[in-house]
Amino acid sequence: MTLNLAEMSRKDLLQLKTDVDEALKSAEQRERLAALKAAEQAAAEFGFSLEEISNGGRPAGKRSKAAPKYRNPANPEETWTGRGRKPHWIHTALTSGADISDLEI
Repeated sequence: MTLNLAEMSRKDLLQLKTDVDEALKSAEQRERLAALKAAEQAAAEFGFSLEEISNGGRPAGKRSKAAPKYRNPANPEETWTGRGRKPHWIHTALTSGADISDLEI
């Protein structure tokens, strides 16, 4: 089937574009499913499930939270792990002349 795009109306071309976009999405879903099935079969040949090998052998789930390393002496409920942005109370303490080691737990 050959389409002569030059002879098609704008409306027909837009419909063709919509149909092509939908067909591409459908084809991608079919190919993803086929790839997933093939990967599951390959993993099963070695005695594993796909979930077991897809995360590098680590158990599935989130990483545990880091333990706090610093505590606000003015409010012991405020802690910081040392990761990410420094809390305001850390900045205030450091500006006041405190050493970061003074705030360690």
